[in-house]
Amino acid sequence: MHLDFIPFRNTNYFSNLICDYLDENEKLKQFYHRFPDIHNFKDQIEEKELNYPVDHREILVRKLKIQYANLSSSEATLQNIHLLSQENTFTITTGHQLNLFTGPLYFLYKIISTINLCKELNEKYSEFNFVPVYWMATEDHDFEEINYFNVNGKKIHWNRPAKGAVGELNTAGLKEVFNLLSLELGGSKNAKYLENLFNEAYLKNESLADATRFLANELFKGYGLVIIDANDTDLKRLFVPFIKEELLNNTSYNQVTKTNKELYKHSNIQVTPREINLFYLKENLRERITKENKSYLVNNTDIKFSEKEILTELNNHPERFSPNVIMRPLYQEVILPNLCYIGGAGELAYWFQLKKYFNEVNVTFPILLLRDSLLIQTQKQSKKLKKLNITTQDLFLKRDAFINKKVREISNVDIDFTPQKEHLQEQFKQLYELAKQTDKSFLGAVKAQERKQIKGLEHLEKRLLKAQKRKLADQVSRMTEIQNQLFPNQSLQERNTNFSELYLQYGELLIKQLIENINPLEMNFKVLTL
Repeated sequence: MHLDFIPFRNTNYFSNLICDYLDENEKLKQFYHRFPDIHNFKDQIEEKELNYPVDHREILVRKLKIQYANLSSSEATLQNIHLLSQENTFTITTGHQLNLFTGPLYFLYKIISTINLCKELNEKYSEFNFVPVYWMATEDHDFEEINYFNVNGKKIHWNRPAKGAVGELNTAGLKEVFNLLSLELGGSKNAKYLENLFNEAYLKNESLADATRFLANELFKGYGLVIIDANDTDLKRLFVPFIKEELLNNTSYNQVTKTNKELYKHSNIQVTPREINLFYLKENLRERITKENKSYLVNNTDIKFSEKEILTELNNHPERFSPNVIMRPLYQEVILPNLCYIGGAGELAYWFQLKKYFNEVNVTFPILLLRDSLLIQTQKQSKKLKKLNITTQDLFLKRDAFINKKVREISNVDIDFTPQKEHLQEQFKQLYELAKQTDKSFLGAVKAQERKQIKGLEHLEKRLLKAQKRKLADQVSRMTEIQNQLFPNQSLQERNTNFSELYLQYGELLIKQLIENINPLEMNFKVLTL
């Protein structure tokens, strides 16, 4: 096992916004509360203690016990649920969609980042307890984003019609997915474990929410992970005052819009707020709530409320009001004694839009931490990379830049015409001076000739590089083949590959090694050789 590091900025896969955040750029400080430094958690604890109602704990613990009633859970998880009833216990949370069979690898990285941060905090602040929480996005309704996963370069789909919140979908039709997965896995011991895991999760649970809870619990229950489904009447009732505020005053829209004007100076905006950032949720239905004149309408339906009627509906059925991407983070922080949210780069980008909104409604804004990112390579791949003289930095280059760089390195012909172009530019400086002294009208002609000759050299350089690529085709093929293996579809491995591919090879060692090597507070991209 070997662990290497590369700064996030040097990977060229992360936005300037995220890289500037990791560098603690002063210009971004208005968009977050506290930077994710281990020493900043003490102040976060003290603030959250004062801003989290004690009665929320009782309801939270009661609902978690109900959700875990039919699940075989570890002592560590049950102990963590019990600890949440104590005022000195706090959560570290990550959230994720209900991707089929976990979806891409980063599902594991998010949860393990959360588990390991809790471990570090428990060591640093032993007078408190820290519980890792996985927030299941059961209320999402974009089925097309979660109904597949990739194995061995093949996309395995769950094809079925779907409406409403995905967590409530029944698991009908997943036997066909199971059969396709079995064909890809083969007959090894690790393959049999994965088959059994899929079968127990998806073919023996009735809803996608139950299946995902079972799956995440099986993978991580030994580490005390607590999984929450917040699509619950009693939990939603805790959020009623904020839903009412949204319906009557468009608070999130007003505050996020103000923030967006400032944030746009540094980055493209991740999400655009609506005037009402709530959905109406019922069986097979999750549609936006809008307001026209004095009436509240549910998009694409005939459902209509007056102001009085919708407030009555809220009081009687809070579970029918579902926060969208703007309000979901607030809901999370209202019902959990949470200190820190761990997410991907895209998630952190939209959390930056919410700071002013949290201030307005007087809810403590959590510390934001970028989840750990990894590239996992085999010992065989590592040896091949060394033999081909491919560095970690080389691997992260985009395809054309990677090939061009390596061809130049291995070629016995100098394909870099930079010295010739610089020499040519020096010569034209003299021609510019001559034109100024004789007839300035010739400056344009000199400029045009310079451009023509520079362009000619660039054209020759490209032709020579292309010729060398043909000559070195075998070596280029071997280099691109291994980059393809590690960067499928020319994207990060963690955004494409399902954990089952790696589990086939490493078995139980996979998660154990990830637990051992992931540390999100280090804030570097990791390359792990197993």
